Amino acid sequence: MQTSIHPTAIVDPTAVIGSGVSIGAYSIVGANVELGNGCEIASHVVLSGPTKLGKNNRIYQFASIGQDTPDKKYQGEETTLVIGDNNVIREGVTIHRGTVQDRGETTIGSDNLIMAYAHIGHDSVVGNHTILVNNVGLAGHVIVKDWAILSGYSLVHQHCTIGEHAFLGMGAAIGKDVPAYVMVAGNPAEAKTINAEGLRRRGFSREDISLINKAYKTVYRRGLTLQEALLALRELREQSPVIQPWIDSLQSSARGIVR
Repeated sequence: MQTSIHPTAIVDPTAVIGSGVSIGAYSIVGANVELGNGCEIASHVVLSGPTKLGKNNRIYQFASIGQDTPDKKYQGEETTLVIGDNNVIREGVTIHRGTVQDRGETTIGSDNLIMAYAHIGHDSVVGNHTILVNNVGLAGHVIVKDWAILSGYSLVHQHCTIGEHAFLGMGAAIGKDVPAYVMVAGNPAEAKTINAEGLRRRGFSREDISLINKAYKTVYRRGLTLQEALLALRELREQSPVIQPWIDSLQSSARGIVR
């Protein structure tokens, strides 16, 4: 594969460019940026470092990737952004590096679709196979786990976690953690049901989906305390390991869960 850099693009001498990379017109690749093999950078993209991208990422025009954060605690320390493989980052997306007060790194996994004008704040962690629809906003310190879908204009408060296979409805305002598998909507967001359609599309069996729905009713319909719900979920886990993400969601929650 041959690397192609448009003559109007500006590439810092310290940048590391892999094979088969294309960089479009008027894009800027700053100091300490690393682009893995096969990355496609459209025109008018700004990449700032220290930032490392894996292979076969595609970044569309006017995205700003790896800028320092506007968090007032940030005082110019060297922090990082790390992005995995095969991500599609659409027009106008902004992703900021970390802060030394937290992880010092913002992390994006692989095979994600980050749609136009979404924002991923400092020290956030986005897993794999997620979809962030247009204008999603993640404040700093947010965790989005694998296969979660965040619909357009949904907003996530700092230090919140979005669990595996969760689904946020359009314009959802998230101020607490969203457990794995749960579908939420509204401002403030409320739990509605499980993401059954998403689970079917990803090959979950009918039996496991039924068990996940039973877990949902255990947490949200029986009026149990957190500890009582955890005990009930541990009993359900004996029937299938798909219940473990439910348990992890409740045990790790520091802000409480969306109700």
